[in-house]
Amino acid sequence: MKPKVSVIGASGYVGGELLRLLLTHPSVEVKYCYSRSFAKKYIHTVHPNLRKKSELMFTDEDPVSIASQSDISFFALPHGQSSKIMQRVLETGTRVIDLGADFRLEDPEDYKIWYKFEHPSPSLLQKFVYGLPELWAFKIKGARNIAVPGCIATSAILSLAPLAKMIQTTAIVDAKVGSSGSGGKPSPATHYSERFGVVRVYKPAGHRHTAEIIQEISKIKGEKVNISMSAHAVNMVRGIQTTTHIPSDDIPDIKELWRQFRQFYSNSPFVRIVRDKQGNNKYPDPKFTIGSNFADVGFEIDVEGRRVLAFGALDNLVKGAAGNAVQCMNLMMGFDEEEGLGYIPLHPV
Repeated sequence: MKPKVSVIGASGYVGGELLRLLLTHPSVEVKYCYSRSFAKKYIHTVHPNLRKKSELMFTDEDPVSIASQSDISFFALPHGQSSKIMQRVLETGTRVIDLGADFRLEDPEDYKIWYKFEHPSPSLLQKFVYGLPELWAFKIKGARNIAVPGCIATSAILSLAPLAKMIQTTAIVDAKVGSSGSGGKPSPATHYSERFGVVRVYKPAGHRHTAEIIQEISKIKGEKVNISMSAHAVNMVRGIQTTTHIPSDDIPDIKELWRQFRQFYSNSPFVRIVRDKQGNNKYPDPKFTIGSNFADVGFEIDVEGRRVLAFGALDNLVKGAAGNAVQCMNLMMGFDEEEGLGYIPLHPV
């Protein structure tokens, strides 16, 4: 019998992407799709790409009750929501994969700094594993509860991880984010006439995902690192690109960087190293990851500027959210890591 999975918060962009992946996954059965706003409506009324793939309807049944009837519960709720009910959810015995920020940070004090709220269930933080398979697959395989990384954090961490030990003083992340990263609920800054055509700085300092990058890169380096980030809204729907600047007095040559990246990602089926001498796509570009679970990473050196650059690109809704969640589920349940995630990126888009 296939494990039954449910999606709590199934009407948003991430929830829809989870359904797209889970409905075609050969080893699980989608049981419930929770949405209070769209209860008793077919899922294709909100996610028209799913028409004729399922006759499931949204339900507004209590999420804890849904979890009690599910082998695996995916939570795609706004930040701060899942932590309010997670104690009761875990008591049901379901496995949890949370795509919000509520359990990504290990120190509850960090939530006060970066999210400006006191965590309602700090004792539960230690029950969750940070769900980045390229770093922590061995932990994910033995876990019952996963906290899926933030989309910008995923791009920055994957591109920076092989170079973590090079960080001497600080690393500076420059992030470009597509409009779907703002979610499906419109605001004065995100409706079409204001969002189209922009290259807009929206969080020059203090972006919440910075905390995850610091946390994870510090683990790899073996000591606390200083990382800062600026985020920009750009004129695309899907995709994230990060460029990280690493000042260094000791600039390695390109062959050494190739060796480091190849060695670090030798067992990572969804990471592609991109640094080509010919063609239009010489470095990672999110355009060539759309619809897939791939994360493209690359690098360059600036000898005169005494810096190394790390590039990351991915689809924020797939490898930056739902695809990464399914990849974690595969590892957790003993499925093949790539199962249900074999989508080749669309081109052109």
